[in-house]
Formats: sequence, C-alpha cells, structure tokens
Amino acid sequence: MKLLESLRLALRSLVTNKLRAALTMLGIIIGVGAVITLLSVGEGVQSYITAQFQSIGTNIFFVIPGSLRQELDRPAYLTLKDAEALRDPLLAPDVLRVAPTANDNARLTIPGREKATQVQGVTSEYADVREWYPAVGMFISPLEEQTEARVIVLGKIVADVLFPDMPDPTGQLVRVNNIPFRVIGVMAERGGGQFGSEDDVAFVPLTTATSRLFSRRTPQGEPRLSMIYVQAVNGDRMDAAITEVAAILRQRHDIQPGDPDDFSTISQADLIGTFQQITSVLTVFLGAIAGISLLVGGIGIMNIMLVSVTERTREIGLRKAVGARRRDILWQFLIEAMLLSTVGGALGIGFGMAGAAIVSSFLREQNFNAVITPGSVLLATLFSAAVGLFFGIYPAQRAAALNPIDALRYE
Repeated sequence: MKLLESLRLALRSLVTNKLRAALTMLGIIIGVGAVITLLSVGEGVQSYITAQFQSIGTNIFFVIPGSLRQELDRPAYLTLKDAEALRDPLLAPDVLRVAPTANDNARLTIPGREKATQVQGVTSEYADVREWYPAVGMFISPLEEQTEARVIVLGKIVADVLFPDMPDPTGQLVRVNNIPFRVIGVMAERGGGQFGSEDDVAFVPLTTATSRLFSRRTPQGEPRLSMIYVQAVNGDRMDAAITEVAAILRQRHDIQPGDPDDFSTISQADLIGTFQQITSVLTVFLGAIAGISLLVGGIGIMNIMLVSVTERTREIGLRKAVGARRRDILWQFLIEAMLLSTVGGALGIGFGMAGAAIVSSFLREQNFNAVITPGSVLLATLFSAAVGLFFGIYPAQRAAALNPIDALRYE
C-alpha cells in the first residue's frame, strides 16, 4: 500500500469520527498553545528586564558600599570624598562622569495631598549620566548644589499625585518631611524600572539632602552615600574604568593586598547576565510545565487509537486477507496518529499566539510584550509531532500484529 493511500485512509477515518478527532486534538492544541504562550512570556520577561537595565544609561556602572561576595569584619561606607577622588582624570582617565547619590524614603505633602516616595539627593551630573532630563522645568544646577538650595524635581508619578490638575507645577511649594522645597521641574516619564517604577521618585541637591534630610554619617562625621553612578568614556573602556575605580577606592579605604573590597562595582552586563540566567531557568520551568499537557494529549491520542484499532479489527483482517502487508497497516494507523498531533499542533500555534497577545494586552501599561520566537514555535511543533509518533507506535504495532483469521472472526 502506498504512502498516499495510507494518508487517504487515515484522513477518511478522522473525517468519519469528527467529534472524537476534535476532542482528541484538543489536548494537543492546549498543550502546544500553553508551551508557546509560556515560552513567549519567558522571552518577554528577558527582553523587559534587559530594556529596564539599559534604561539606567549607556556605559554605566555603579559602586555600592559593602561586598556582595563575602562578609566583612568592618563597616563599609562611601563618601563624597570617594566620589571626588573618582573624578581625577590622572587616576581614572577612562571615567567620564561621576554622580554620587544619597537615597531615603520621605513624605511629600501639599495642602490636602501627600505622597510617600523615595527622595534622592543627586548632583547636576546625574541627568547626563542617566540620560534622563526634565520634561517640564529644569534639573538641579551646580549653583543650587553649592548653596544647598531647597529645590526639588519631581518624578512623573509624584507630580501627578500632588498636582493632578497642574501640567506645570514649577514654582509650587512641596514639604519634604515638613521642610519646604520649591518645585523646579518634572522629569520625563520613564515607566517601570528594575526596582519598581522609576517615575515614583523625587530629586533634591545632594548637599541639601545630606545636610537637611538624611542624618546618616560615618564615624568620622562625613555624610554617607547610597551609591555612586560612574559613566565610562565608552563601552569598550568599561572594564578599564571599573579597574581604575576599584584601585582608587582600595587606596582610599586603606585596603591591604589580599584583603576583600569593602565596596562592590556592578555593571549593566552583570545585572543583565544575572537576571537572564534566572529568567532562562524560569522559562525552561514554564515550558516543562506546559509540556506536561502535551504528554496528557499524547496519552489521549494513544487511548483513541487503541479504541480505533479495536473498532476496526474486522477491517484490518479484511485488508490483510486481500494482500495488505504488516507495514501497510502500521503506516495507516501511525499516519492517523501523526495527523491528529500535527493538525492539533498547527491549531495550537494559533492558540499560543492568541494567548501571548492577551498577556501583552493585559501588561501594556507596564510596556511588557510577550515575544514569540521561531524557536519556540519550532520546538512546540516538533514536540507535538514527536508526541504523535511516540504515542501512535504502540496502537499501530498492535493493529499490524493482528492475525487476519482472528481479525475476520472478531465480533
């Protein structure tokens, strides 16, 4: 029996039992759709995280106090003098800009409204380092730093909460922990960030923050920094800039050779790599969970094929009696199982794309998009075909092994 004839017979059998075939394919459809949807969500998470960390700015790394790799036997601090030392062009020729920050939570109030948010004390270089500028008004100037001016730049969320009916709140007064500040600008909207929405923040001069808002000091009485943003001259010199910064800070902190650093340097590549490893494992885990439904669908195919073999025992005996060979019967039932899985897989691809689109629409405000890759579609398609082949072999072999005399006698 030729392959085309086996295909024709398989199609006729499926058309004869439309409802049963449709219900059998449903498991494969759901399985393939779930695999594609969950893999696309995993890919979307990776893309989303990468985009959020890249939004920090180009050629950026940051320095934080303390060690991420081991416990220290002494307290660790970063100070303004550390940041000033990193600006030395002789010691750090590959460093373009340095932007120290001191962060803490505070309550911003105006008559009748209030907002709890993070207040960051920053320098005028912060906007250039982060490549993030006000949409309304201006950013903090060097003069305002020097004079410890009580001025504030609001993030978009904070401005919308405090001044919902005022597109340009510059000149308005806002109390930060009961200390009055004058609004000089509203930052452009950035959306979600690696630690929540970047728009839920307010900026004040670093000198003002350390003298009026934040009381954290080193044992020597110097204001403590939360982080130092460092911008390298270009992407190719990132490693050199990190090495220079580490050498300067080790010398300033009197760290002896062989002793661990009391600070940590973290680049975008480090963050992106770490989170991509986590999301890769998560994507594989989600795909494996979805794959279980494909296995369930495959068991359904085997079950229906065994029922079909039982129902068509006399037909198998008749075909063998008129000359059909063992392999002809084998191919007939194997192709039937493969058709169930591949047609179900094709429908499942559409189901998965629709699922990915629904997920993206629900998370549109967070700028999240599920990413359907050719690899995920190919994986789901091949897996569904493999399921049909694997779970169709036993029923096909059972049909092929029937004795024609016994099959003809079957009632």
